[in-house]
Amino acid sequence: MPVHFVKVLVVKMLNSKQPALILAPMEGVTDAPMRAYQGSVGAFTYAVSEFVRVSVQVMPQKVFRRDIPELLALSRTPTGLPVQVQILGGHPDRVAQSALNAVKAGATAIDINFGCPAKTVNRNDGGATLLQYPHRIYDLVRAVREVLPVNIPVSAKLRLGWDDIEAIFVNAEMAEKGGASWITVHARTRIQGYEPPVFWKQVGRVRKNLGIPVVANGDIWSREDFLKCQEDTGSIHYMIGRGALANPNLAVQIAYELGLPGGAKDTEAEIPWRSIFECFVGYVEHYQDRVSPRTVLRLKQWLKFSDISGHFPYFSLIKRAADLSEFFEILESLPKLTKVG
Repeated sequence: MPVHFVKVLVVKMLNSKQPALILAPMEGVTDAPMRAYQGSVGAFTYAVSEFVRVSVQVMPQKVFRRDIPELLALSRTPTGLPVQVQILGGHPDRVAQSALNAVKAGATAIDINFGCPAKTVNRNDGGATLLQYPHRIYDLVRAVREVLPVNIPVSAKLRLGWDDIEAIFVNAEMAEKGGASWITVHARTRIQGYEPPVFWKQVGRVRKNLGIPVVANGDIWSREDFLKCQEDTGSIHYMIGRGALANPNLAVQIAYELGLPGGAKDTEAEIPWRSIFECFVGYVEHYQDRVSPRTVLRLKQWLKFSDISGHFPYFSLIKRAADLSEFFEILESLPKLTKVG
């Protein structure tokens, strides 16, 4: 019986010779409305979806279309940003068949998650736990690569290792041998979680050892962080997540340094939080046909990142907001002292 695919616009998301800036997948954070907003900034090359978890059964097409609604629009956000589908799991055949269903649903590229440090995920044979078994990384990447059409790229997202930063060399090699078109490396181990330090130089060593592109990821919170990461890794491909939320100007600044469209050397000193959040809420309405009561929690979560990085000094005030209306009222009353670092 022939396999039928929906008509998709295949996008070569990452080119080995051209710089790229990628929006990181962040579970519970970079959902479709957030990807749409970040796409509106114009600085990102593409985004990676939150992972679709494959456990005891193959994920059907309807799950991918539900969780990644961009698949119904040629794998692009309403703002035109391409979206790559990420999957997570430890069973090669189920992961591969799920990836095939994702492509049938409209996916134009697949990423495999070997980096998630969440204990629940790791206890259930997914994410970073696989870093302890290099041959399984090979088996998973190979299984996905073999089942998909040749024009659909497959990539892998890894950490440096479970508890040893030297493990990345074997694991990266296994991903490449399995058929990965590129890999992304978060410059920490699973045991570190998100604690410092980051080992960007290790990412640079991996890049020199492989014949495929390496995307550098981890702890890029400012332009200065980016320049240091660039110096240590020698890469032309970068992924940012928390930093993009903490400082809404960061993606534009990095895009400028990389010579990408949408970049700007000089950005506004004052972050226009209200207009940013109103834009985001509009995308929530676009995808959900309404604004959920949980939307205000999403906005607080966003500002928590900015509080940590020093870009929003009023989090203690705005976290008290009970609903969206009160959130915007408090935001409007705050002194305009939020500066870009």
